[in-house]
Order: sequence, then structure tokens, then C-alpha cells
Amino acid sequence: MRVGIIGAGICGLYLGWKLSEKGHQVTIFEKKEKIGKEVCSGLFSERIFKFIPQSEDLIQNEIEYCLIHLPKKRIILHFLKKFFVIDHANLDNLVANLAQNSGAKIILNSKVDSIPENFEKIIGCDGANSKIRELLGLKTPDFYLGIQGFLKKRDYSNLVETWVTQNGFLWKIPRGEEIEYGILEKPNLAKKIFENFLTDKKIKIENQKAALISQGFSIPKNENITLCGEALGLTKPWSGGGVIWGLVAANFLLECFPDFKKYQKKVSIFFKREIAFSKFLKKIVYFLGFSAPYFLPKKVKIDGDFFFKKKLDF
Repeated sequence: MRVGIIGAGICGLYLGWKLSEKGHQVTIFEKKEKIGKEVCSGLFSERIFKFIPQSEDLIQNEIEYCLIHLPKKRIILHFLKKFFVIDHANLDNLVANLAQNSGAKIILNSKVDSIPENFEKIIGCDGANSKIRELLGLKTPDFYLGIQGFLKKRDYSNLVETWVTQNGFLWKIPRGEEIEYGILEKPNLAKKIFENFLTDKKIKIENQKAALISQGFSIPKNENITLCGEALGLTKPWSGGGVIWGLVAANFLLECFPDFKKYQKKVSIFFKREIAFSKFLKKIVYFLGFSAPYFLPKKVKIDGDFFFKKKLDF
């Protein structure tokens, strides 16, 4: 089938790779002049290797724990599955090569303002500000602002630190040859909170960048056009991460292809429960963290990606 994919992010490239392997004629449209997401912490669980085994060559550091700083308490999270620091732009380019080698065509500098013609199926993988989502008349999601910067200092420790803010959190990620600091917060609050944090900690970062992150699942009921990844609002409410969730949705799409109605039903059933429970748990933890921290445990073992995994084999 002739398949048009809008957006050469990780989900669009992964779908382009896998659909091309199945013999479909895939064209991927990317509005930027080069491949590679620039604003992302690149902290992925070991599940990333299930989808993209070749990404093991890109590992910069391994993470086993997260230390959460609440106003009057600290909590240690022990990840049941290790997390790995990987440069997101390098990961995108790796998958782009796999897609092209499988026969997919990638067109750069190609901004899409209308539904492309001459394709039997269209998949919108065009991120937080998805044009395809807008053209389909779907609800605009909520937005958070992610800001990151880097300190030139070697750190191969296996611990990420986070500081809870009003609606999100600040973070410190050891990336091996450098340390990343960042924030995920409401757009009107993020910059000021981040600047105050860096000033208080006497940290001077370089190469500061920012990007919007969408949250708010919204899927079309359309036989020939659908969405995947962040265009679908698939980012974890507690962390803003979306790569593993997006790739899981992509696999659902591949299993159901070309039946978009079946995919839309499957992805809705799986993620709506995850999102609802995640939002509820986040509210409880934030409320207790600021009002009654003694009710929270000091140590917790968690799966960093999912609360419900019954339909996953990894």
C-alpha cells in the first residue's frame, strides 16, 4: 500500500522502517532540514532494545535509581528495568538509516499544511503540535514545557535526581561525559523556576534548549488517517517521556495494519487505563508530598514505563 507518514521522529521512522520491510511503499515527510530530536533527555528503559536492538551501541550511561526530593522527604525509586542514557538525535538517525535501507523515502524540508494526496493510508507522527491532529479537528492537548541544559562534568553514576515542583519536576541526569539539568512544568512557570533552581545550586549550564510536550490522549475515528506517538498525546503523566509508549502504540498499529479502526480500539483500551491511573497516582503523590509526606514510603520499586503490562510480553 502507499503510506504517507508525517513526521520523522522516532515513531514515524520506526513505522516507516517496519512497514517498508513488509513491502509497503512508504514516504516520510519531515518539516526540518535534518533528522534528530534535539530537545530530549534520552532516558529510555531497556525495553528500547526490544524495538531497536541496534541502539545498544549508543548507550552513554546506565541508570538504576531515581532520588526524588520532596519539600520534607526524599524517596528512592528502584527501577525494575534499567534505564539507559542515549542521545535521542543519534537514535533517530540510526532508525532513519534502517528505514531508508528498507526502502522508505524520507523527504526533508517538507512542511505539511494539508492531508497529503495519493496515499491510501496516512499516519500523523508529527509531535506535540501535530498538524494532522489539527486537520482532523481533534481536541488540543495540554502542554508542558521542557527545558534542558548541560554541565561539562564527567558523571557515570547510576542515579537520577529529581526535585518536585508545583506541576512537574526538575532533574539531574548523569550522561557520562556531561550532566544534564532540566525542568518539566507548565509553560508560564518553567523558565523562572528553572532559573531560580540553577541560581540556588550555583550551576552554570550550556547549550540550553526548550520544547513543548503534549499530554492528552486523542485518537481519530478514521479508516484511512490515524495518529501515533506524541501526536496522539502519548506521554507519561509522571515524567513526560513518550518514546516507549509511542513505540508500543506503533507496534499495535503494525499488528493491525491496514485496519486503522482496529488499531484505534486497541490503543485506546490499552492506554486510557494507564493514563487515568497515572494521573490519579501523580495527584496523590504530589498532595501527600507537600501536605503529609510521612504517609509516603522511603523506598519504592517500580516499572518506569507501565503500571499495567498484561498485554505486553516484555
